[in-house]
This record gives sequence, C-alpha cells and structure tokens, in this order.
Amino acid sequence: MGIFGSAGGANEAAVLQALRGLRDPDLQQDVVTLGFVKDLNIASGNVSFSLELTTPACPVKDQLKAEAERLVSAVPGVQRVDVRMTFQVTTKQTHQTRTLIPEVRNTIAVASGKGGVGKSTVAVNLAVALKRYGATVGLMDADVYGPSIPILMGASDPPQMSQNRIVPPVTQGVKMISMGYFLPKNEAVIWRGPMLHKMIQQFLGEVEWGELDYLVIDLPPGTGDIQLSLCQTIPLTGAVIVSTPQDLALEVASKAIAMFKKLNTPILGVVENMSYYVCSHCGERDDIFGHGGARKASAQLGYPFLGEVPLNSAIRTASDNGQPAVLEGENTPYGRAFLDIASATAAQISIANFNAPQGPVIEG
Repeated sequence: MGIFGSAGGANEAAVLQALRGLRDPDLQQDVVTLGFVKDLNIASGNVSFSLELTTPACPVKDQLKAEAERLVSAVPGVQRVDVRMTFQVTTKQTHQTRTLIPEVRNTIAVASGKGGVGKSTVAVNLAVALKRYGATVGLMDADVYGPSIPILMGASDPPQMSQNRIVPPVTQGVKMISMGYFLPKNEAVIWRGPMLHKMIQQFLGEVEWGELDYLVIDLPPGTGDIQLSLCQTIPLTGAVIVSTPQDLALEVASKAIAMFKKLNTPILGVVENMSYYVCSHCGERDDIFGHGGARKASAQLGYPFLGEVPLNSAIRTASDNGQPAVLEGENTPYGRAFLDIASATAAQISIANFNAPQGPVIEG
C-alpha cells in the first residue's frame, strides 16, 4: 500500500480506519483485519483500492462496494473514491490434496442418501453457476453406476491423452471427467471396492485438472465404497447434501450426513430439490412433496440451508438437451435458485477455510 497526500488531507491511516467499519457478513470481521484491502493509493484527494473477496460468488459484493465508497468518501479530504472488486478463492490444502490435485483449491462433494432426488442436476448446475460467477471449475462424475454428467452437460467430446495423463474436455467453461466416456453404451458397471478406489485415484491424480477454484464431485446416492474411497483419498473441503422435502428422503439424507461426519468431512449445507411446483397455466402453487422439510431438518441438525429449487419441467427439458438450467440466469425462478445455491455454497467454503485448524496447509 502506498501513502500519499498532504498535511491535513486524506491519508492511509484515516482511510483504513474508515474501512474498519466494513465487515464481511460471512467471516464476521472487518475488511482491514481480513486483509481484503489491496493496492491502496491516495493522491490529491483521490483514493483507489481493491477489495479482494474470498469468492467471486459473493452475493453482497455490490453492497460491500457501495458501503466502502460511502465510508471512504466521508473521510476529510477525500474527493473521489475508486473501488475495484477482485477475488482470491481461499484454500486449506493438506499434504494429501497437494500430492494428487496440487492446483485444486477446494473439493465439493454433492451427495444424497437415496437416488431420484436430482443430485446430479444440482451438481451440474452448481458447477456451471460457480463458473458463471467467474471461478475456475471442474466437475468429476464419480457416480459410476449412473454416469449422467456428460448428458446433462451436453458434452460429446471425449477426454484426450497427453504424456500418459487424461486431458478433460471443457464444456460450458467447466473441465469434466466421467466414466460415461469410457464405458460401452448401455453396459452396467459391476465393480468391487478396489476397482472403485482405483477409479477415484485416477480421476483425481491422473486427470490434468490444472488450476481450479472448485472441483465439484457428483457422488452416487447412498453411503457406499465410492464415498468411503473418496474421503480416504483426500480430505474434502465439504459436502453438499441434496434432498427432497418428504420425510423419507430427509431421513435417508440424515444417514448421508452421519456418514460424512464419521469420515470427518465438513457438511457445507443442505439443498431442497423439487421444493414446490407452480402451475404454468393458472399460477397456483402445489407443494407436491411437502415443503420446507430440508430447511427444518438442516436447522435441527445445525447445518446451513443452502436453498430450494422448484419442480419445473423446464429443468428436465434443459437437462435432456445438455443445457444446464442455470444458463438462463436470473430470468427464471430455477435459474435464480441455482445461482443463489452456488453463492451460499461458496460462502460456506470461505467460512470453513477461515475457521479450519492451522497446520501444514497451503494458504490461498
């Protein structure tokens, strides 16, 4: 940071003191203490600096920018304020992740206790939403029993090989890998634990992921060998649990949560999919599977509620066409829902990294 200005005018100390009044809503500390203020310059009453956030998916970045401008504008001697919003996604890599995926900052497992809750759809739209916010993202399809990610992403180009490493195809700006690329069509996977473990090792250590802010991992439903192998191979940043509102799905989802707790994997939060239905003809709302059950369950269990996605045939149509529904952005309730879930997930990752125990890690 540079110190400029004449006697009686604005100076660095005064500007920083003003910015101490701006707090990050997730990390609950002021932006100066957090080290978010970068490249501060003051010249002839003109103040410029960057606010470097922990994720590009911050839902309140516009409010933070406006409040920073207001606070600094009130400093005596300041005539003009220029605030640039930047980001550096945080990480708490361990030795294990550094060895297998050295340039991947965060790993997000998307899981469910049972099939049929739309877990893969949530995983795909979470990955694409994070990319739309400006993050670098990868998507790993670990659901070998039903590898649907290539279909949902509309990805027809297969992976390539380069120097004995797998180069993943890129679709919608997201790097992808899936067993769907390697299996003959309509062939079932009948693998024992060691083969599943080897696949996890290869998808992590032999794929050229490069530098990623987030690697989203779509897990098979339930609590089987793949979940165990993944959590034993690398410490995950956290897991997102997908459920529908009905009691049975929530009861099964709680078993998935219990599994991740036993494996020392943080729970980032719960998503309620197929949360409600709004008739396209009459506009009447129908809570087909009930409503709000996942929100109540997450509150009872003490985990964040990341958001709810409506039941809408357009999501199914978009998925069948290989166009993730979030690509429609804020124009639809479901597009907005997926963007909000991505923001909430990114926020929980920032909190988890900020509160992680200190140890032999790479700080980002």
